[in-house]
Amino acid sequence: MFMTTRTDGRFIETRLKNLNLARGREQILRAVNWTVRPRERWVLVGANGAGKTQLLKVLAGSVWPTPDGADVRQYRWRAELWRTPQDLAAEIAYLGPERQDKYERYGWNYTVEQVVGTGIHRTDIPLDPLDAVARRRVVALLHRLRIAPLAARRFLTLSYGERRLVLLARALAARPRLLLLDELLNGLDTLNRARALRWLQSTAGSALPWVLSVHRAEDVPAAATHVLILDQGQVVYRGVRRRAPLRRWLSADPGASAVVPTHRRPSGSGAVLVQLQSAEVYLDEHVALRNVTFTVRTGECWVVHGRNGAGKTTLLRTLYGDYGVAVGGRIVRTGLEPGVPLETFRRRAALVAPHLQADHPLHLSVAEVVQSGRYASIGLSDAPSAADAAAARRAMREFDVLPYAQRTLRELSYGQLRRVLFARAWVVRPKLLLLDEPFAGLDALTQQALQTRIERRVADGAAVVMVLHRRNDWPQCATHELQLVGGTLRYAGPVR
Repeated sequence: MFMTTRTDGRFIETRLKNLNLARGREQILRAVNWTVRPRERWVLVGANGAGKTQLLKVLAGSVWPTPDGADVRQYRWRAELWRTPQDLAAEIAYLGPERQDKYERYGWNYTVEQVVGTGIHRTDIPLDPLDAVARRRVVALLHRLRIAPLAARRFLTLSYGERRLVLLARALAARPRLLLLDELLNGLDTLNRARALRWLQSTAGSALPWVLSVHRAEDVPAAATHVLILDQGQVVYRGVRRRAPLRRWLSADPGASAVVPTHRRPSGSGAVLVQLQSAEVYLDEHVALRNVTFTVRTGECWVVHGRNGAGKTTLLRTLYGDYGVAVGGRIVRTGLEPGVPLETFRRRAALVAPHLQADHPLHLSVAEVVQSGRYASIGLSDAPSAADAAAARRAMREFDVLPYAQRTLRELSYGQLRRVLFARAWVVRPKLLLLDEPFAGLDALTQQALQTRIERRVADGAAVVMVLHRRNDWPQCATHELQLVGGTLRYAGPVR
C-alpha cells in the first residue's frame, strides 16, 4: 500500500520500492527504496559509477526500471496517484550534463533569453517569440541568479559554468513540481558557485522538493534536509542530514588542510611545442581572447585559471585547432608547416574536455571511442588495426575501463566516461595534453588516480595545459600558471 504523510498537493511526492535497474549484464541499481516528499531537499551521494545519475533519470522518467513484478514507482500530485511519470513528466525538471551537451551536439546557439524561455514552453528550442509576460519571467529569473548581463549572449559563446546557471534558470522557468539536479556545481567558479548555493538556500522556505547529487563535502547546501547514499547501486543510508555519515562517503576538499604544494621550478629548456603570438579569437562576433601571447615547452605543466567566461576553454580549443586566430596574431605548432594537415599535430596532442562527452555518439562502445584517439576522430571510418586494438587495450587498462570495453557510452556514469576520454587521450602517448576541468564530477579516488597519471606524463617529458578553478586541485608537477580576465592575459609565467 502507498502510505504518505501530510504533503503539499502543489508538488510531487515520489516513492520507489524495490526498484532495480540493469543495463545489459550490468546491474546498476539494486532494490532501492526511497520516498521524496514536498518540503524535503535531498543530497545524493556516492562514488563514480554508484548509480546516482541513473537513479535521478529513473525519478525523471527518462529511464525505466527493470520490471520484476515487485518493484513500485509511484507519484502523488494534486491528490492523484500515478504509476508512471508519463502524464506528469513535464512537471519534473531534470538538469544534468546531457542537457548541456545537447546544445553543443546540435549547435543550438540561441540567446540566453531564448534558452530560458524554452523552459516556460517546455520545448527544446524556441518555437515562438516570447510575449511580454514570459519575457518578464525570464528577466526575473536571470536577476534572481544574478546572471542578467548574459541575456543577449549566444549560448555557445558562454563558458561551461555560465551555461550551467542559464540551464538552471531554464529549469526554474518551467515552475517544476520536482527538481532533480545532477552535479549542478560542477565547473562553477567561486562567484557562480556562490550564486547557485544562494538559490538553493533560498528554497528553505519552499515546499518544492529537490535532489542534488554532489561529490564534495563543501558542496552540500545548508538548506539540505535529507541524504541518500549509494554504494554500487545499493542504498547504504537514507535519512535526515544531521545523522548522515557524510565524512565517510564524501571527500573533504582534497587539499583544504594540506600545506600548499611545492611546485617544480621550470627550467625553460624544453623544446617548443606550441606558441600563441598576439592571438585574438572571436566566437560569433564575441571577442573571447584578446592579444594572448605565451609558449608551451616539453616538460611544462601549465594551469590556466580565471572566472567562468574568462576564455579558458577557448584558449585550450585554440591550441588544439578547433578555433582559429584572427588576422594580426598567429599560432605556431612545431612540425606543422603550411600544407601539413592539422590532424598531424592532433596525433601528437590530445584534448580532454566536457564538450567531447557530447561529440561522441552514445551508441559507440568504449573500445571504439578509445581507438578513435589514434586518429583524433569522432568514431572510426575503418575497422581498427591490430595495433589500434592493442594500444586501446593498454590505455583502457591504465584507466581501469577495460571491463567496460564493449559497453556503450550511454551505459556509463559521468565519471566513468571521463576516464574513457582520458584513455582516448593516452592512446597516442601525446607530447601535448590539453585538459579542460578534468576533475569536475569525479570522486576523490578517481581524481587522485588521474593526477598521478598526469604527473607521470610530465615527468616523461610531455607538456600539459590544464584548466582548473580550485587551487587545491593543482597538481604537484605544476610549473607555470596563466590567468585570464575577460579574455585578456593577466599573468603568464612560473607558478607564483
